[in-house]
Amino acid sequence: MPIINSLLDNDLYKFTMQQVVLHHFPEIDVEYKFKCRTPEVNLLPYIDEIREEVDFLCKLRFSKDELEYLQSLPFIKKDFIDFLQLLQLNREHVKIYEEDKELQIRIAGPWFLTILFEVPILAIVNEIYFNHHVIKPDYDGAIARLQEKIELSYSLGNNYRFADFGTRRRFSFEWQRNLLKILVQSKINKRNFVGTSNVFFAKEFDIKPIGTMAHEFIQAGQAIGVRLVDSQKYMLQKWVDEYRGDLGIALSDTLGIDAFLRDFDKYFAKLYDGVRQDSGDPIESCEKIIKHYQNLNIDPKTKVVIFSDGLDFERAKSLLTTFGDRIGVSFGIGTNLTNDFPETKPIQIVIKMVRCNHQPVAKISDTPEKGMCEDVQYLNYLKRVFTSQ
Repeated sequence: MPIINSLLDNDLYKFTMQQVVLHHFPEIDVEYKFKCRTPEVNLLPYIDEIREEVDFLCKLRFSKDELEYLQSLPFIKKDFIDFLQLLQLNREHVKIYEEDKELQIRIAGPWFLTILFEVPILAIVNEIYFNHHVIKPDYDGAIARLQEKIELSYSLGNNYRFADFGTRRRFSFEWQRNLLKILVQSKINKRNFVGTSNVFFAKEFDIKPIGTMAHEFIQAGQAIGVRLVDSQKYMLQKWVDEYRGDLGIALSDTLGIDAFLRDFDKYFAKLYDGVRQDSGDPIESCEKIIKHYQNLNIDPKTKVVIFSDGLDFERAKSLLTTFGDRIGVSFGIGTNLTNDFPETKPIQIVIKMVRCNHQPVAKISDTPEKGMCEDVQYLNYLKRVFTSQ
């Protein structure tokens, strides 16, 4: 059975970004690049399997009931549904090949047509790898670990809230389904466990789909015709233009937390419900965010920080203890939720936007190893623009 059997098996923020792109940037071309950050892992032996799975992915169409579900979300517009009704991913937009004895994947084409590839391709690569490396998964051990997380969450009270953000690095589709079923049937459902980024499972289990924007959205602003120094503010404004108060979580680390807060003035700070922290030191970043709200005479307790950078449940507990009485706190937990088996070590794989409108784009990550840019000169220029203010 193929790994991806529905185009809905994707993260919500891919659809929310796609709607903005369709309405505001339909002429933009982009390019994405795959990278495995785990040096000892060789994915080349699986290149033919990966190609076959992507072939199947590109045959999928949205079903009527899937489109009806998407249309039921209050921020999804009818013309976007009409577009999705016609959508079929184009296999020619994806190149899977060998170079320098490594697996290479590049995705290139119109942004609104290529934006849905990232998450399912990462899920495909991940599941194929573990299919070959874990012959008899210790499901009992994984369930035991999940039950410990449920008990920890329950013990911390109503303020400890987390969502599943683990689609791209899940052990498998079936394991993600099983763990979500356990969470939904547990005592923490809708109390501590508040939803999932995966739209397919949100629909299946009648739980909240969660997500707003990713780094690529802010990155693309670097190459769409506005002054580079204004690009982050421009994209934050485009989001507001599209959603008019819905989906009000801004991503804080595409160009570094300091550059973000300079752009996140009182106008944006009041419009957006809060921010997502996804790289760098979470304590340092959150302290800066709280101070920023205070300097703007905004009560931080009326806002929220969503932590989503490589969290486990103990780290989330520590962050709640540190900040829970000072600002709203929530957690997006990925790999530690969907790929936590006694005998496995998750692999670090990513797909990042590297070009937009045939120009380089980059992320100035607060965690340097999370950045990816193919043009060092451009990256250095970007840093000068956003770190010299």
